[in-house]
Amino acid sequence: MNKTVKKSIRKMSDQNSWWYIKKQQEQQEEEMKKYKPVVCRDGFTMSIQAGVGMYSKPRTFSAEHYQEVEIGYPSAKESLILEYAEVPSAPTDTVYAYVPAHIVTLVIAKHGGMVSGEVPPGVIVLPA
Repeated sequence: MNKTVKKSIRKMSDQNSWWYIKKQQEQQEEEMKKYKPVVCRDGFTMSIQAGVGMYSKPRTFSAEHYQEVEIGYPSAKESLILEYAEVPSAPTDTVYAYVPAHIVTLVIAKHGGMVSGEVPPGVIVLPA
């Protein structure tokens, strides 16, 4: 076997190895955007996330616009999002899957606007 063929075989072998898979996962995690929790004027807080592995649409980190996002662990029960709760009986200790972006905007407005934090593209920011 010539040198070029051996390099190609080694490269293919490396790509299927545990090490290669781990490096790919690490690279993906580095590319993952984590949005800072939203704090509203009245003190209401929630985490709003979107991307790969999240309950969002689309499920990519590079989206220019998310139609649906994941809300996590709001500081108080919020009737506008309760139907999306994974565990409705524990409204402050659960995540809310595939919440339409316009509903998130309504929640922020209901609580007086956003004082701090970040939202994924597609959620309209209403400053306090």
